[in-house]
Amino acid sequence: MKLTEVLVKPILTEKANLQQDKLRRYAFRVGRKANKLEIKKAVEEFYGVTVINVNTAVVPGKNKTRYTKAGFVKGQKPAYKKALVTVADGETIDLYGNI
Repeated sequence: MKLTEVLVKPILTEKANLQQDKLRRYAFRVGRKANKLEIKKAVEEFYGVTVINVNTAVVPGKNKTRYTKAGFVKGQKPAYKKALVTVADGETIDLYGNI
């Protein structure tokens, strides 16, 4: 698997920002077939930091409904895999630098 297919995008939420400040843990949306070793290698290469720990979780898709003129429209959001990456002491990742 190519390193560009491993990391899809960073997850920028309030909970993820609190973990960045207190625990040096960054959240990323990753490819479904990516394993922990590939994620660690991709983060170290792209951001130039030392990765201590990688935790992964598959987030299940949620059912969504909307009421429109045509009636209720039902659908499902896709499932995705996320990775929580802990970096070494004194190192940070600047996620807002390329916005």
